[in-house]
Amino acid sequence: MKHLFCSLLSFLLVLGCTNENKLTFEPLHIENEACDLCPNIEINLPQALGEEKLAKTINTALTEAIISLLLFEEEIAVTTIDEAMTSFKKAYIALQEQYDDEATNWEANIEGSVSFENDDYLTIALDSYLFTGGAHGYTSQQFLNFDKKKGIELENSQLFKNEADFQAFAEAVFRKKEQIPQEKPINYTGFMFETDSFYLPENIGFTSEGLKLLYNPYEIASYADGPIEMVLPHNEIKKYLVEKSKD
Repeated sequence: MKHLFCSLLSFLLVLGCTNENKLTFEPLHIENEACDLCPNIEINLPQALGEEKLAKTINTALTEAIISLLLFEEEIAVTTIDEAMTSFKKAYIALQEQYDDEATNWEANIEGSVSFENDDYLTIALDSYLFTGGAHGYTSQQFLNFDKKKGIELENSQLFKNEADFQAFAEAVFRKKEQIPQEKPINYTGFMFETDSFYLPENIGFTSEGLKLLYNPYEIASYADGPIEMVLPHNEIKKYLVEKSKD
C-alpha cells in the first residue's frame, strides 16, 4: 500500500509540473579530487533535462558562467567545467610554489537554483564564493534569464520595451529607498556610481517577489557595505517588460 501511495504521489507531482509548463531539472554535483595541493571546489547546479533547444541553452549558459568564475588562464580555450577547474587548480599550485610559506588554501563554492519560472521566463540564480588569498573571499550572485518560448538566454536590455524608461523608474525607487534627494547627485549619500550617474546593475533577475536588481560588492559601494539590492514587485514592472505573444 505504501509503495502504491508513493507511486501515485510521484505521478501527481509529475502531472502537476507538466500542467504548469515547468521544465524538469536534476541536481548536478561536481567537486574536485582531494589532495595536498588541491584547492577546494564544490559546484551544485540544476541541470535541465531533455533535448529541446531551451534545455540545451540553459545548460550551455550555466557551463559558460562557471568557466567565467573559475578560469585563470585567459590565453587558453576552455569549453568544459572540468577544464575550468583544472585552470583554477594550476593557478593555485603555481602560487603555492612561488609563495610556499604564505599561500593559503583556495576555495570555490558555487550554488545554482531556479529563482523564478512562469510560462514566459525562467531565471536561474548563481551564488558563488571564491577565496584566492587576501583578507577575505568574494561572495557574489548573478542571474541568468531565459525566454522559454524562444529557447534563448536574454540580455538585460531584452527584458524591457524601453530600457531608458525602466532605468528612470528604477532610479526613482532607488533614491526613495536610499533616501537620496531628487535634486542631489546619485552619490550624495556615499555611493560610488561612475560619473556620479545612476545606472542599472549587471545582475537583474526574476524572483517570486518581483524583479531583483543587484549590485554586488565593489560595484557601487565598498566591500563592507555588502551587496546593494532592491526588488521591484511584479505588478509594478509589468508595463516595462516586453510583451509576450499569447501563443
